[in-house]
Amino acid sequence: MNVIKRNTLPAGIAMVKSFLLLFTVLFIAGSAWAVSAGGVTINKEVDTTTPIKELKSAAEQGDASAQFNLGLRHANGRGVGLDFSEAVKWFRKAAEQGNALAQHNLGHLYLTGQGVEHSDSEAAKWSRKAAEQGVVEAQYNLGLLYYNGRGVERDYDEAFKWYRKAAEQGDKVARHSVGVMYHYGQGVKRDSGEAAKWYRMAAEQGVAVAQYNLGIMYENGQGVGRDYGAAVKWYRKAAEQGVAEAQYNLGLLYYYGREVERDYGEAAKWTRKAAEQGDADAQYVLGYMYATDKGVEQNETRAYELWSDAAKQGIQRAQKDLDVLCKKNPEVCR
Repeated sequence: MNVIKRNTLPAGIAMVKSFLLLFTVLFIAGSAWAVSAGGVTINKEVDTTTPIKELKSAAEQGDASAQFNLGLRHANGRGVGLDFSEAVKWFRKAAEQGNALAQHNLGHLYLTGQGVEHSDSEAAKWSRKAAEQGVVEAQYNLGLLYYNGRGVERDYDEAFKWYRKAAEQGDKVARHSVGVMYHYGQGVKRDSGEAAKWYRMAAEQGVAVAQYNLGIMYENGQGVGRDYGAAVKWYRKAAEQGVAEAQYNLGLLYYYGREVERDYGEAAKWTRKAAEQGDADAQYVLGYMYATDKGVEQNETRAYELWSDAAKQGIQRAQKDLDVLCKKNPEVCR
């Protein structure tokens, strides 16, 4: 998670979060395949119509397409037992014949260590082969490997190159990652306008973290004109998808009445959602609202509980307010 300077808000309540979120999900090809590391599929259905004996016979005779589909069958347990070792076996045979989707899936299994010993270097090797053949998921994964220095030397130039290739094919997560790299000048000249452009593309495709980041751009006037109304719009979309940081920021906009009618009830609603996800700033703010009878019925016991949680996560203001509360009402703190 990358951090940029936060906004300063009036005293008495925490500041709006102004840091960007970066996706780190890995993708895998084969529409029915969902693995533990997370994955999004491409429009390549598992062949469930060809009888397994016929498919296996073709695979054993060296048919790369049959080998790939047999690998998918084993990866999904379709007509055969779920067996990642067998999936690796058949993906490898197809990959060695140049099947791009098999190369990608083999690389992914090296990343997840399913059916084969985990190896970032092997993952990078096979992801590169698939990426060079235009497999969008492999291009994204290769960018991610370069970004994090897994299996390859960390190289933001290469990361940006492969993210951009995937983004230009319409990959929504890659578009968000391109936006982040433009925002921070990683592998490309820093350009807030370009960052906002790519965030918008991803946000319009429903990427929650891109919606949140675009909200930040509008609130701060970075790469776009400052527009609290647009910030509210995008924060709300991200908040409704469960992004705690967006829920917190939306709550504060309602608290201060920025481009929305001031509504302490709505402020409490969204701040609570973020606090329930463990967001320390939200825990502090919700505690403040309980202590000051704003949007919720005054409850110093609840304020104590929330401030205690926030203080444990390092929110210094929460500890100061706890000290004041406990001096004022020792019974609450017992």
